[in-house]
Amino acid sequence: MLLITMRYINVVPLLTSALTQAQNTNLIPGISAYTVSAEFPTSAFPSYYERPVATQEPQPALYDPVLNITFPLNLTNPDTIPTVDNDPIYYPQPIAKISNASAEALVKSAIVNITEIITGSSVTGNCSKCTASLSVAKIVAQYAPESVPDMLVTLCEKFQFSSNATCKSTYEATSYGAVYTQVLALADVSGLDGQYICNDLSSTFCKAPTVSPLNTTNLFPKPKPANAFAPPPSGKRVKVLHLSDFHLDPRYSVASEANCTAGVCCRTNVHATGLSVGQVTLPAPLYGAYKCDTPYYLGLSALQAIAPLTGTHEDSSFAWTVYTGDLVSHDPQNQLSRAYTEYAEVSTYTMFKEYIGSPVFPVLGNHDTNPEAIDAPHNLPGDLGQQFSWNYDHVSALWQQNGWINSTTAGEARLHYGAYSVLNQYGLRIITLNTDFWYRSNYLNYINTANPDVSGMLAFLIQELQSAEDTGERVWILGHVLPGWDGSNPLPNPTDLFYQIIDRYSPHVIANVFFGHTHEDQVMIYYANNGTVQTSDNALTTGWICPSVTPLTNLNSGFRMYEVDTGSFEIYEAYTFYSAVSSFPDLNVSDTGPAYQFEYSTREVYIDWPENEPLDAKYWHAVTEAMLTNISIVEQFNTYQGKKSVKTPACNTTACQDAKICYMRSGSEPLGRQCPQGYGSVQSAFTPGSS
Repeated sequence: MLLITMRYINVVPLLTSALTQAQNTNLIPGISAYTVSAEFPTSAFPSYYERPVATQEPQPALYDPVLNITFPLNLTNPDTIPTVDNDPIYYPQPIAKISNASAEALVKSAIVNITEIITGSSVTGNCSKCTASLSVAKIVAQYAPESVPDMLVTLCEKFQFSSNATCKSTYEATSYGAVYTQVLALADVSGLDGQYICNDLSSTFCKAPTVSPLNTTNLFPKPKPANAFAPPPSGKRVKVLHLSDFHLDPRYSVASEANCTAGVCCRTNVHATGLSVGQVTLPAPLYGAYKCDTPYYLGLSALQAIAPLTGTHEDSSFAWTVYTGDLVSHDPQNQLSRAYTEYAEVSTYTMFKEYIGSPVFPVLGNHDTNPEAIDAPHNLPGDLGQQFSWNYDHVSALWQQNGWINSTTAGEARLHYGAYSVLNQYGLRIITLNTDFWYRSNYLNYINTANPDVSGMLAFLIQELQSAEDTGERVWILGHVLPGWDGSNPLPNPTDLFYQIIDRYSPHVIANVFFGHTHEDQVMIYYANNGTVQTSDNALTTGWICPSVTPLTNLNSGFRMYEVDTGSFEIYEAYTFYSAVSSFPDLNVSDTGPAYQFEYSTREVYIDWPENEPLDAKYWHAVTEAMLTNISIVEQFNTYQGKKSVKTPACNTTACQDAKICYMRSGSEPLGRQCPQGYGSVQSAFTPGSS
């Protein structure tokens, strides 16, 4: 395919031409709404395989300056989506060398034994049957690891655990089969690890294990100071941008099915219920849809809208930007690869560099790796501990090349799973974490589950926080997967430890904590003493969860800006902006793009709060106190949680009211799991009582 080189076009005239509404300086930082030009900003990339037109997404010819390659068109071409991942496969070393014939016999024997355990009466109870089956499979993983994926596919199909196609796509070696093999070989499958594994497979197999006792003796280098108070504000404020969950979909296909049966829609290879591929009930609009990830047209629209809506420009840009993870689209695992992950990293960071005039401090999300959600602690044996170094090397080099971190910090990121600690130009220390190490879907976390910090990530956090305390620095912590809310995403032991770390170093060191992942607008409050007494006096720190750029699923597209004091680094205002995805099908795309608009001011919308007081944990605790007696505040919070999406279910019952307040006060999995379940997400109808 011929490369079409595009002349660099200055995008500033496109921005200024759309500044049609006067700014209300008393309430909002910029104009109230910004309508994006219909003209695609081709200057975002230097060259293209396929030009952007109103009937299809563009295909940039992306050059990777770290790998020194140009990604091929067939990687992202919506008509040639690959279904085989040829990346390296990592198996644990067998404890003894056996012949192929012996391996085959071992697998056959294991299948017979597992069948007897499941269908027979020698082992009773679902949990016991499951862990006993794992113990049999462990022997195969230890002696014939390369035989395990096919064995898992066979067992999955035999017991109809999923459809045959899903069994294969889940357990084949190039998907998660090799990862499961590592888990089986290295985990204590007959003990606590096995209970976690079986609960992950099905909550009907084993109950979810509760949090293990945490020994905090000698956990922290020094005791908490008696005068642990936040420093006073300087009175000088700067603007800080918060973006999350971009989820770029370069395989998005205009006019394909936007209401498919399962998975990410707006692809040529999906269809609606009862129809075949090629038959379409809801054509995908140019700018995106509720069941689809972010096409280039939408992603660049959001980035173009940021400056006019936030009142920033070349001479008065953001002080800094935080990006709380997830660049890659929600493809099935057999359509993902290292190259596809690297493509999303290069493309999205290129767009950020072009449109955001400040340093960007990114974290890795669960989708920013391959296989999706999997990261390995360095202490796994042999090559297994370094099996994801390709990704840490890649992103750290990209961040350094963009001028966001220096070479020393890039080296730190390579060592700490893409995490790093950096002092920014205003004197704020920003510490990032790879939260895959407390994410339920990182199956390698099921090895040594009793240890809350197998990776050493939280030891790194303690070390950096202690140094900050010793030198009088203030800290923001950035992660992706939130550690609390309803408790559905993380594991209990690591997030319990994280909560104790927040308690120890708040409020005098830690000013704020930031996450993404859910795609929704949420908040968590951290209290002293593990949240046992939830009062204003005990409210320590706030966890801000940023709304996503992607609409997936049933959400509007959005982003947020903070006004931050440069002395205390507390937040004094938070403005959220959105674009109504329901309007996209009706756009005349030859004349106009979508509109992004001001959604709400956190300070203005919930309660009266003194103007000179920050939007800190005490503020949010006061919001929850007001919610207890005024359900309309809960309803408003719920509306904003989905970014005013027309798909958001109503929260107008006392049960939903109680649940939302409980989630907001739960900064760890153990606390979140004590809350009423079924009201955590607004992406579908609430399911009271679900777990």
